[in-house]
Amino acid sequence: MKKKALITGITGQDGCYLAKLLLSHGYQVIGLLDQSRQSSLWGLDYVGILSDIQILPVKLDSYLEIQRLLLEVKPDEVYALAAQSSVSMSFKMPVNTMAANTNPVMNWLEAIRSLNPHIKFYQASSSEMYGVVDPPCVTENTLFNPISPYAVSKVAAHHLVRAYRNAYGIYAVSGILFNHESVLRKAGFFTRKLMDGVLALADGSIKSISFGNLDVSRDFGYSPDYVIPMWKMLQQDQPEDHLICTGESILLSDIVQHVFQCMSVPLESMHIDPSLYRPAEINDICGSPDYAATHLGWRSSYNGYDAMERILEERVAMKAMGKILPL
Repeated sequence: MKKKALITGITGQDGCYLAKLLLSHGYQVIGLLDQSRQSSLWGLDYVGILSDIQILPVKLDSYLEIQRLLLEVKPDEVYALAAQSSVSMSFKMPVNTMAANTNPVMNWLEAIRSLNPHIKFYQASSSEMYGVVDPPCVTENTLFNPISPYAVSKVAAHHLVRAYRNAYGIYAVSGILFNHESVLRKAGFFTRKLMDGVLALADGSIKSISFGNLDVSRDFGYSPDYVIPMWKMLQQDQPEDHLICTGESILLSDIVQHVFQCMSVPLESMHIDPSLYRPAEINDICGSPDYAATHLGWRSSYNGYDAMERILEERVAMKAMGKILPL
């Protein structure tokens, strides 16, 4: 009998690639679209699985709807990927960010506890939870030090998962994912802006592009690769949280220079705009991949430069075929 998986945030980059992975393992996949947010099914169609999954509308902030879903669908696994995931936007909309990123997690955990504690639950945590740390390479034992409303909301959700796991013995885990990118990144994110910009510079449709602070370093991975440990985390004998990362931090300025060089675009076309800086910023962070390698049997197959090259190659191919990413 096929396993059933529910995925919130299925139209995001991780949701699309995770759904494809689960289908390859024989799952029945049900994607949930939050009725309070606009979503595009473009990504699911792009990865070739739109006709293979079921889509259901839901209000993730409604505990009664979450209960109804669990009773009707009877899933084996729930992957909670939906979130207000923009750090910059969280400074502008802190109240909405807290509600969007914590209330649904509480609803899922409480509904699973009360209706079927055998359901396995995955929560998407974030490296932003660590904030400013010294040394910048964190491990599973590094304390959280959030410096943005987004990071605070993710810490709250992360602790909810731990609390329910410890108090009730349910199989609930958090994957602490560091920056990971793909061609499906939505508008507003650094990688999407970089790829859109360099292609437009290369064909002459724009003359310059502006970025915020590029003197910061991040641990970049590749989204299709990172959904593998998400799934693996729910296949273990015991529930554990894991860092999902490459172990290497790269300056954003070096990433920009690398992508510009790949497209033979002069760096003089790029400008720094201080108005795009965040109110608070993490200067450098990366994660240790060793625990996940030992306990999940997974290690990243791509470093940051590899990921950017894969994305750029895909974007160039898409442009040649006339495919346009939605906003």
